Amino acid sequence: MDLLDMQINVAKSACLRIGPRSDKKCCNLVTNSRYLINWTDRIRYLGTYLLSSKSLCSCNREAKACFYRSFNSIFGKIGRIAPENVIVI
Repeated sequence: MDLLDMQINVAKSACLRIGPRSDKKCCNLVTNSRYLINWTDRIRYLGTYLLSSKSLCSCNREAKACFYRSFNSIFGKIGRIAPENVIVI
């Protein structure tokens, strides 16, 4: 990264292990500035969560919950007074 004149934002960075040895413990990575980059079992990327497992897996539970929360909020505001073509069931 130094050769490319780029820096790693340690506050937003984490390591995720995917593959046959995904359940093995790893040492934390250290940057040139002596900051630690920790290992985690899930990482949020573009609104979905990537999970540490034997193969690439994602979890959309949080995105689905956010969608239903938003929908229920809108539906609660319009209630039964909205026309049929506006209400989604």
